[in-house]
Amino acid sequence: MKGFYRNSLFLLLFLVFFDGFAQPSKSKTEKQPNLVFIFADQYRRPSLGFLNEDPVVTPNIDKLAKEGVFFSKAVANHPLCSPYRGMLMTGKYPLSNGVIANCQSSRTEFGNYLKKEEITFSDVLVNNGYSAAYVGKWHLDGPKPTKPGEKMIWDTWCPPENRHGFTFWHAYGTHNSHNTPYYWTTNAKENEITTIKEWSPIHEADVIIDYLKNQNNQRANGKPFALFWSINPPHTPFTQVPDKYKKQYEGRDYKELLNRPNVQFTNNKELKRGDRGVDARLHQAPDYFASVNGVDEQIGRVMQQLKDMGIYDNTIIVFSADHGEMLGSQGLMHKNVWFRESYEIPFIVHYPKKVKPKNEDLLISVPDYMPTLLGLMGLSHQIPKTIEGKDFSNVFYNKSVIRPDKQLYFGSEPENPSSGTRGFRSADYTFAVVKDEKGSKFYYLYNDKKDPYQMTNLWGIDKDVDKKMERELGVFLRQMKDPWK
Repeated sequence: MKGFYRNSLFLLLFLVFFDGFAQPSKSKTEKQPNLVFIFADQYRRPSLGFLNEDPVVTPNIDKLAKEGVFFSKAVANHPLCSPYRGMLMTGKYPLSNGVIANCQSSRTEFGNYLKKEEITFSDVLVNNGYSAAYVGKWHLDGPKPTKPGEKMIWDTWCPPENRHGFTFWHAYGTHNSHNTPYYWTTNAKENEITTIKEWSPIHEADVIIDYLKNQNNQRANGKPFALFWSINPPHTPFTQVPDKYKKQYEGRDYKELLNRPNVQFTNNKELKRGDRGVDARLHQAPDYFASVNGVDEQIGRVMQQLKDMGIYDNTIIVFSADHGEMLGSQGLMHKNVWFRESYEIPFIVHYPKKVKPKNEDLLISVPDYMPTLLGLMGLSHQIPKTIEGKDFSNVFYNKSVIRPDKQLYFGSEPENPSSGTRGFRSADYTFAVVKDEKGSKFYYLYNDKKDPYQMTNLWGIDKDVDKKMERELGVFLRQMKDPWK
């Protein structure tokens, strides 16, 4: 009997021990989530309908936010097209990945493009069994260099060897032909461009729906997919939007629609940085809002297709933007400034299968997106050690993380990385310093809690606060090995 009990005890311990090892193998068989990462160009945070700020209608994006995690403090650290894309793909800041400004031919000689040797978000996914697709605006390649005085080249073909694992390709470098867009398809050669007579978000949604159906083997069967969709509207030209969306604002005065108290209806000539296009283009604001509504409708079509196929619940849907749009706030248009309308961006992560809805005030930056999403996808062990972003995926499960106290604001030129503008946002303040060509500095400081529309520059009012801001910026930049002084 003693032997019987001894053998039974041994068997029980063996089964417990074996089961402990067996559990991870079960998790490995769990189906990996798909990823649909959507970012609309120049889509500002106030144009999220559920915030009730801009006069827009965005039921589909609102649904993503209601059912997902809305990062209320997300920013575009360098609010410009190519730098955002470089940070998103590499998990590094512009000075480290080399994409310091928008990619075009006069900057190619300075290495201002995504390098083939970078380990990108898509590389990691493909190396871990994903089928990867890219649709829309790429804007990360360096066109053939041109000399000063020559006409600059903005758009360029991306050869397959430079696509970082994307095996489905329906994209272009950069152009602003929303109503007659053109694309290079997966197997097209440089001289084989496909032009479409359709508003680009509608056409791209069609392409994505076909990709999801996979009737022509656009992706590998049996593999999870990662789809990146870069929508050009509501980027300029704002007027290139279908009439059915324009009609929503018919007869409404643009001054009535622009309801933010910091809007100025003439150009601000005092600020040392920013686009002074208010006088020429602010009247087009209704078309911007019309584009926002149209983009939302096309996103809704893709969401519905995921539902129809029964893969909606196992697909992580992300909505973001490469930067915002000033639309007259502070008397400026467009982007590339530290003000909230340009600097703040949407960042929504929708994965209700595993993540409960909430608003998250983490001071998250664009280089954090790649590691955070990889962590959410169960690939934290595959995050490249070379990246500068942080994995904050624990916030999805309300676990503790070391929360950053600052977000970088950056603006520079590839030929002189020490030039331009630097700053940061903290929990309370936005601080920026502009350096002109002569090296003179101009300072801007706003208390975002007391002055949410940033209408009062506090610089020079309290010298102790000024010194504190300069000191903290200096420490921040030295940590990032930034040559700016």
